[in-house]
Amino acid sequence: MQEAKTAARRHLLAARNAMPGEARGHADLATWKALRDFLIEVVDEGAAVAAYRPFGSEPGAALEPELPERLAVVYKVLLPVLLPDNDLAWQEAGGPGGQGEPDENSVGGDGPRPRGETHGPEAVQQVAAVIVPGLAVSNEGIRLGRGGGSYDRALARVGPDVPVVALLRDGELGVAVPAEPHDRPVTGVITPSNGFTSLR
Repeated sequence: MQEAKTAARRHLLAARNAMPGEARGHADLATWKALRDFLIEVVDEGAAVAAYRPFGSEPGAALEPELPERLAVVYKVLLPVLLPDNDLAWQEAGGPGGQGEPDENSVGGDGPRPRGETHGPEAVQQVAAVIVPGLAVSNEGIRLGRGGGSYDRALARVGPDVPVVALLRDGELGVAVPAEPHDRPVTGVITPSNGFTSLR
């Protein structure tokens, strides 16, 4: 099982890294527009949304302003902070242009970032939607992450009616993902070409 997941991660990361920068920029803008439209439909203005800061070749990493700052214009954004036991605490993101000291445990890129109040792992129980990273998602909603298990622990605290949406590249939905008992499914994905796809 672990060997199959490791091989799949290697293949998917190689494909992402091979994508030209200009194509990434266009794809990320399409992903953002689809995510924005989805959230407008399902989340009230000012509600809490759990998100993350994409980095490297991840979907959304080429956005300027970055994804958390775009979301913070409308929502209270909680970003993951990795704890020593690999669980996730949550830190409030600032609005556009906000700067603060970086948190070395923040999940995502590096450098100065908006810094707000930090909440414990249970804070994710109060969000109206969760946006998660992933390398692929099966048709059944099983997400292939990077292997730490942190998001599976966090998603176990999310209510059954809360949308959990993964941001993917084209071709990463419908991939056969080996499922383990601890894996938590997502309820939908967003890809540049197809926008939002419900998996409920």
